[in-house]
Amino acid sequence: MGIKDDAVEVRAQGWRTLAALHGLIEGELERSLQAESKLSVVEYTVLDALSRQDGWHMRMQQLARATALSASATTRLVNRLEDRALLTRILCADDRRGIYTELTPSGIALLEETRPVHDATLERALAEAQEIPELAALVEALPRLHANA
Repeated sequence: MGIKDDAVEVRAQGWRTLAALHGLIEGELERSLQAESKLSVVEYTVLDALSRQDGWHMRMQQLARATALSASATTRLVNRLEDRALLTRILCADDRRGIYTELTPSGIALLEETRPVHDATLERALAEAQEIPELAALVEALPRLHANA
């Protein structure tokens, strides 16, 4: 194995470690959110992303980027959340082709009710991951990633 191959393997191992941590956390969050509020992780992510916006709305393309979903998957997700009266769509006043998604009062209430469960589960999952030697260094690096952003 040459130097170039070694570098690729190091990055690949880093990616596998990151994927393992993500899978562990996402599984814990999925179970907790489903049990508490019948929300999936990605549904919670949408409500949370909308709550962090000035004016509490986002264009559909922004929402797709925030959730790492395709446009069609985002549309299906928004349809589900709209059916549950957790968000609504609004036509953009400046660009009639643009559509915003916005939290409803029910969406805000569910998010506020669910956020403590999400946060406690995330904290617990990270603490558990820190006890796994292969994941500990990555968990320890997380606060520094945010600080450098």
